[in-house]
Amino acid sequence: MDSSNRIYHCLTAQQLSLNLLQDICELADKIRKIAKTKEGMEYLASLLNHKRAMLYFVQPSTRTFLSFYSACQILGIKCAEVRDPKTSSEVKGESEEDTVRTFSSYFDLIIMRHSKANFAEKIAALLNSTNRPVPVINAGSGKDQHPTQALLDIYTLRRSFQERGGIDNKKVVFVGDLLRGRTIRSLAYLLTKYENVKQYFVAPPEFQIGSDIVAYLDEVGTDYEILEDFKKVLSEADAIYMTRLQDEWDAVDGTKAEIDFKRFSLTGDDLALLKPDAVILHPLPRRDEIAVEVDTDPRALYWQQMRNGMWVRVALICMIFSKEQSIIDYCSNNI
Repeated sequence: MDSSNRIYHCLTAQQLSLNLLQDICELADKIRKIAKTKEGMEYLASLLNHKRAMLYFVQPSTRTFLSFYSACQILGIKCAEVRDPKTSSEVKGESEEDTVRTFSSYFDLIIMRHSKANFAEKIAALLNSTNRPVPVINAGSGKDQHPTQALLDIYTLRRSFQERGGIDNKKVVFVGDLLRGRTIRSLAYLLTKYENVKQYFVAPPEFQIGSDIVAYLDEVGTDYEILEDFKKVLSEADAIYMTRLQDEWDAVDGTKAEIDFKRFSLTGDDLALLKPDAVILHPLPRRDEIAVEVDTDPRALYWQQMRNGMWVRVALICMIFSKEQSIIDYCSNNI
């Protein structure tokens, strides 16, 4: 592990270098090994039991919230939460910025999920200018960023392809509402860190990947295709990343369109077209874009993907608080 890799705030996918990705993934693997025993879990729970975290989730979430909450519990961090601004002084007219700055008076870490783009970055900059800066983790902001989801996606791909040369030289197919899917955007950035990864973006034109992502892929020389025919690329995919229609944004951006999304769904019949060692991912929640019968296929990894999120977030928090060497030393002496 490269001790020169440091992370304080985790705000965007772009800040995660290849070396840092590798270090976090390797640390997550070590943490999982430690967690296999009662003694190991007790050790993990002692690492940060002097710290407190605020989970400020004013945008609906199940998996991300519980994943971070569980990650904090594993490390002994005491948690509090605000999941509805109606329960805070925001109903009295307090600004969101003042609300979050208040948290920094009581907590050592702020994990936040918000509908506004760049809000986490804004809060991190604000806290950096105070006499009590604390780390901020972006757990999803606007339609642009979800860095820790992309991190767990990379971790899942890395584990899935560890016997096939890793993520390098793979073909990843993104399907669904790509325009408003922040998980897609963040993962598309991270995949450019690897060698010769080709990305396919399969969506109706109204919900195709954003022009800024395309411009970035062009800038860094990443190979990609934009298309509508899902079946055309099924047999080529090493990984298929399904997403749902993000219609919670309809009222915000007015992009609602009457589109039949059935042709952007994965059914049991489609499984015969996939490579035997392909993997199927989904950030969840799902609707009809993956048929339930797909769940029993060994290539369907979205439930493992979800659990991976907890472990990789434990690793991220350990790195934020400079506990990675403690993990390495414990593994060396006890495993």
